[in-house]
Amino acid sequence: MRTIILLVTSLLVFTACKNTEKETPVSETTPMEETAGDTTSHPQVLGAVFEAHGGFDRWQQMNNLCFEMEGASGTETHTISLNNRYVKVETKAWTIGYDGNDVWLLENKDDAYKGNARFYHNLMFYFYAMPFVLGDEGIVYTQMEPTTLDGVSYGTLKIGYEAGVGDSPDDEYILYYHPETYKMTWLAYTVTYGEGEKSDDWHFIKYDDWQTVNGIVLPKKLTWYNVENGKPTDERSDITFNKVTLTETNLEASVFEKPDKAVIVAQ
Repeated sequence: MRTIILLVTSLLVFTACKNTEKETPVSETTPMEETAGDTTSHPQVLGAVFEAHGGFDRWQQMNNLCFEMEGASGTETHTISLNNRYVKVETKAWTIGYDGNDVWLLENKDDAYKGNARFYHNLMFYFYAMPFVLGDEGIVYTQMEPTTLDGVSYGTLKIGYEAGVGDSPDDEYILYYHPETYKMTWLAYTVTYGEGEKSDDWHFIKYDDWQTVNGIVLPKKLTWYNVENGKPTDERSDITFNKVTLTETNLEASVFEKPDKAVIVAQ
């Protein structure tokens, strides 16, 4: 994500800390406590992470998010209605949308879009809106032992989903936050879309370049890493986000309506 589309395609065919000298692979982390989550009650450490990024209450005041990024088809413009998660992703060659009922695809020429539009429609929003999307309903949180990556002992929180949540309820995430600032630094994740079972194939994104937009700290750049023995090694690819806006303005549902020439993407 040297483009996000190529990375996604390869994936389909994406507290106090204990001092330690060992860089612990994901598979060796030890669970400490498990709690169910909703939008009003989160683990204390996650609340601290939210505060380090502007606060969950401030995030909930926002109603729309827009950003641009470079993909395989050129510049992509992502527009998200935050209160209902309607989505539109636009390029010169194609547009993907979600209107609350269906994911749809509009191609300006035959076979313009390469990939799975349903899988992709909210993928970059989810990565971009970390850590706040980890406050969604239907999440199960597990506090893990601190883990050392790049020489720092990070606090870790594992995220899973209740059955039936979203298209990929078997997906799992691990949030790595700085022990002093509580800012998010790493995200580990699995990809289970279409598989129907959990995976132990973990991927890593580094979050270390931030920008403040309307009081909320959001990524300026995300960097994907190669992984060996369950931990990140060297940089694989990165993506920069431009023209980011985050406001309280409610977008009309018509913005996300399926055009007449668009097709519904099957689940």
